[in-house]
Amino acid sequence: MLGEIEIRNFQEGDMPLLGELYNSVTSRENATFWWVGDPDNWVNVFCAFEQGKMVAKGQVSIINIVPSGRSADSKHLIYLNLKTIQERESDHNLLELLYPYLYSRALELKESLSHEHGTLLCVGNDSSEIANSQFFIQEKGYRHKESLFTMERDLKQPILEVQLSEGLQCTPWAMDSSQEEFEYLQLDAEIWPDTPIGMERLSQNKQNPLWISIVVREVDTMVGSLMAWREEETGVIEDVLVREPWRNRGIAKYMLTQAMKYLKGNGLESAELMVLTTNNNALSLYESMGFNRIKEEVRYCIDLKNN
Repeated sequence: MLGEIEIRNFQEGDMPLLGELYNSVTSRENATFWWVGDPDNWVNVFCAFEQGKMVAKGQVSIINIVPSGRSADSKHLIYLNLKTIQERESDHNLLELLYPYLYSRALELKESLSHEHGTLLCVGNDSSEIANSQFFIQEKGYRHKESLFTMERDLKQPILEVQLSEGLQCTPWAMDSSQEEFEYLQLDAEIWPDTPIGMERLSQNKQNPLWISIVVREVDTMVGSLMAWREEETGVIEDVLVREPWRNRGIAKYMLTQAMKYLKGNGLESAELMVLTTNNNALSLYESMGFNRIKEEVRYCIDLKNN
C-alpha cells in the first residue's frame, strides 16, 4: 500500500474494473491499450487501485529475442504498456508509483534471455498520446526508437489480380513441425536481424483466429512469406518478408493479394498492417495496393540495466 494507492498483480475478480479502465483509456481515439491475456500472464500485469477503482494498469512482455550468433549490436526487446484513467493521464506521480514494478519485472524477464546480447525496454504510444509519452521522455529518459504507420485496406473494394513470376510457387504454410518453425524463424532473423520475431511471438501469432502463413518458394528455397489472421472484426497482415535476391519481382504484391483474398473470403471487411514511417518503398507498395494510413505509433526505448 502506497498512501491511498494499492498496487498489486491483476486478479480474476478485477475484470469489471479492468473493463471500466479500458473504456476510459480508449475514449481517446487510437489509444494503445494492452489486454491482460491469460492467467499465466498476470504475473506481468500490475494495477493501481484508489478507493475501490482501478486508476492505472501496466504490463510488460518480451517482444523480440535475438538468436545466438547475431551481431553484438542486436538487442532483445521488452515492451511495456502503462495507462491511467483519462482524467489522470498527466498524473506523473501515479505513473511513478507503478513504473518501478514494471521495471523490476522487466529485469526478471531479462534474466531469462541470453546474456550474449543487451536488452532494450521500450514503450509504444499513439502519436496523440502526448501526455503519456512525455512521462517516459521527461521522467525516465526514454529516447525515440522508431515510428510506424498503421495502414488499412477496405476489402470490399476490388483486389487486383497479380501474376507470380515463372518458377515461383505460392502456397499456404501451416508450420506444423518445429523444424518448419525453425526454418521460418531463420528467414525472419535474416530479414530483420535487429528485431527477429522469436519463437514466443510466433507461437502467440499462430494462436490467433484464422491464422495462416503464405509462403513463396523457388524450387525448395523459401524466398518470401507473410502471416495473416483475425483480430476482432479486422484482418491483420504481418511480417511481409522477401529475401534480397528476389526483391522487385512482385512477390510481396502477390502475397498481399492472396492474404487479402483469404481474409475477405472469411467474411472480414478490412485488413490492417504496420510499416515504418521511414520505409518509403514499402509505403509506396502498400498505397498502390489500396492501403491508407490511419494512425501513427511512436516508440521510445532505454537500455535495460540493473540499478
